[in-house]
Amino acid sequence: MSDDPSAARLAAAAHDWAAAMVSDDPVRIGDFMADDWVIVSESGISTREQFLALVESGDLSHSAFQLVGEPRIRVHGDTAVVTARVTNTAHYRGERFDADEWTTDVFVRCEDRWLCVLSHITAAAGT
Repeated sequence: MSDDPSAARLAAAAHDWAAAMVSDDPVRIGDFMADDWVIVSESGISTREQFLALVESGDLSHSAFQLVGEPRIRVHGDTAVVTARVTNTAHYRGERFDADEWTTDVFVRCEDRWLCVLSHITAAAGT
């Protein structure tokens, strides 16, 4: 990671967002997302509203969510790309899922904050 203060803030945000995921608090999780945030996974594209509704209903929860090592961060003006390996344990409608994934998050600077506009997850090899 560079000495860029934005990179340090984004690294902290990545760890804080992981902690928010385990809190299962949709407001706390949503604080890291822009209004038009989407997540791309093997099942397609889900919107912020869809994702947070699952958390709020209790259909989606996380009992573990941890970055493996430090994220790779590249800042390009008011846009940043954060790539990290993440392990997590989720429960979806009562069924447990353990995941080891590579995540790429695209952030944009909004006034004095960084908000995620896109998250992309890919299963890590061997999972």
